[in-house]
Amino acid sequence: MDEREWLAERFEEHRPRLRAVAYRMLGSLSAADDAVQEAWIRLGRSDAGDIENLGGWLTTVVGRVSLDMLRSRRRRHEEPPGVHLPEPILDPLDGTDPEHEALLSDSVGLAMLVVLETLSPPERLAFVLHDMFAVPFEQIARIVGRSPEAARQLASRGRRRVQGERTVPDTDLETQRTVAEAFITAARDGDFEALLEVLDPDVVLRADLGPFGGSREVHGAVAVARQARSYSRLGLVSRPALVNGTVGAVVTLDGEPFSVGAFTISAGKIVEIDILADPERLRELDLAILDA
Repeated sequence: MDEREWLAERFEEHRPRLRAVAYRMLGSLSAADDAVQEAWIRLGRSDAGDIENLGGWLTTVVGRVSLDMLRSRRRRHEEPPGVHLPEPILDPLDGTDPEHEALLSDSVGLAMLVVLETLSPPERLAFVLHDMFAVPFEQIARIVGRSPEAARQLASRGRRRVQGERTVPDTDLETQRTVAEAFITAARDGDFEALLEVLDPDVVLRADLGPFGGSREVHGAVAVARQARSYSRLGLVSRPALVNGTVGAVVTLDGEPFSVGAFTISAGKIVEIDILADPERLRELDLAILDA
């Protein structure tokens, strides 16, 4: 085995972790893969023999590349104002694809990623690397170009935002499935009272309709139930699926993707609903995996 082959093998060993870092930073699998590929290119240009900790070196590179991509995205205003939902990871109800398991560790549901989207790029980097991947602040400081204490403060601000916004969900998939299917059935039937039965009084619904449709945020069980009931006459077909590791739904209209929804369920009630209904982004999702 020559040196290039040896280096490629070592890189593949680290790829799942690197992809997980980039996905949490960028909220997109394609962008995450681009960041990981850039790390491989930079490794090829470096003297690998001088790298004492290859995993740490690669994590630093992916973090720096992801940070640059986030900053560039914001400068170009590529994302419309309002609710922006990250790219969901879909799996059938009977199990998560092994390749997705590393991406979804630490309960990285859509609701968590939506909160991460509200952080500044440096806050997101510091929180993701330190709190999710135990990267030392000294290493994070070199990426963001600040002191270790400043990096610690960035992570702290990110942590407060996440803890303030995030609801700890029920983890039992059977409970999630029961509640989700009750909601789907009530929405299909236009049963207002049944909808209220499964919705937390303070439920929040967030919908990303894309650059032309804008976004929507609805608060409260009554308002969300009305919103759900209004779609009962469209003839939508909802299919339960795992969305970022929790029970959600893939919705079609006349056989075409209409939306992907993720439920956050706590104490047997739906407390958050995150819906991606951007037609262009829906067409990019691999829905065939649900038929496997």
